[in-house]
Amino acid sequence: MRFRLLKRNLLSVLGVSLVIVTLLFSTRVLLVSQNDTSGPSSLVPQQTQGLHSGEMQRFHFGSVSELTKSVYSANYKQFILNADKFPGEPLLVLVVQVHNRPEYLRLLIKSLENAAEVHSFLLIFSHDFFSEEINTIVQGITFCKVLQIYFPFSTQLYPSEFPGQDPRDCPRDISKEEALKTRCLNAEHPDSYGHYREASITQTKHHWWWKMHFVWERVQTMQGYSGFVIFLEEDNYILPDFYHLYKSMIEFMKSSCQDCDILALGNHNALTDFTRLSNKVMTTGWMSTKHNIGMAISREVYYKLMGCSDVFCTYDDYNWDWTLQHLSGSCIPKPLKVLVAEGSRVLHTGDCGLHQKQNCRPEWASKKIEEALQVAKEGLFPPSLILNGAEAVEHKPHMKNGGWGDVRDHMLCKNYAKRL
Repeated sequence: MRFRLLKRNLLSVLGVSLVIVTLLFSTRVLLVSQNDTSGPSSLVPQQTQGLHSGEMQRFHFGSVSELTKSVYSANYKQFILNADKFPGEPLLVLVVQVHNRPEYLRLLIKSLENAAEVHSFLLIFSHDFFSEEINTIVQGITFCKVLQIYFPFSTQLYPSEFPGQDPRDCPRDISKEEALKTRCLNAEHPDSYGHYREASITQTKHHWWWKMHFVWERVQTMQGYSGFVIFLEEDNYILPDFYHLYKSMIEFMKSSCQDCDILALGNHNALTDFTRLSNKVMTTGWMSTKHNIGMAISREVYYKLMGCSDVFCTYDDYNWDWTLQHLSGSCIPKPLKVLVAEGSRVLHTGDCGLHQKQNCRPEWASKKIEEALQVAKEGLFPPSLILNGAEAVEHKPHMKNGGWGDVRDHMLCKNYAKRL
């Protein structure tokens, strides 16, 4: 009996490894130029390739295989829209994680178009849902340089196999005892609360970690960039003085907070008392519920995070931000210190998302934002910043949320940081 159980466990592990190796090998092959016939030596990691196509990738949505090829080809070509119109290195890079809320995405782009000095930005849109509508929205941008990257392990590309939802996977709420009896694929690996993986839940953390690595390591135009990268989501909205505040925070950090790791240009207080708080900043330890909006990090901090890849990828929480809070002060010995704008320059417009699918009203969000901006306009573009508080920077443990117990997720996640 003990031998049979050991054999089954070994086969389970070998099966997981085979799935991950197959996924990663497919990635490696599809990164190769279609015109390159030089054999195995052509399987070079993307960042070492020097010549990319000057043409935008045309997407084919007819089948999963055609769509997959389009995704990998676009990630290889890295076509930058409006590059001729706005030559030179970007002064600021913004990365937007996009799923499938086109109306909110339009609101974000509208706010970007109205931002001061936006012509000096590089906008990188990172997609995990692929549609003609979303591509058309992004490719309609004319006010700055734009790059689209595409998460190659999207559930859309794997509709009935890992990292999507395999029909042979264990149902979320089945007991482990019953799962072992039915021999569903991941019976040995429920999360900390006894639940089995849901692909729609795990995708966001996968996408966030892949995007972090791809932007800093694989995007050609980022190789000489020494500034911060600001991370946004499709249901964010930035204020007109967003870049002005960013520059002011950078200068403040250099003079008065040299041990700060992260900038937070947004908070979750909307525009409450904005005029009074517009020029106020504070320092504190990074917290998931407060500092996950408009977060700016440097390459140095990115390397700190990548040094904790194994912990990030095995910590049983499906939220990237709660996982990051866990790293801060545990795997990363010194807790991450954040410089926070008390007058938020990033607003959250989404009234629906991962857990709320019904009654989405982007038109209401647009109306509320316009009204709030009228009230807040007197506080925009403050001439200088004032430190309004300095809280203790310490590790703040929390109860993990689960949803990330499957070893297949762990292995795939760990491999994003490796050369394919």
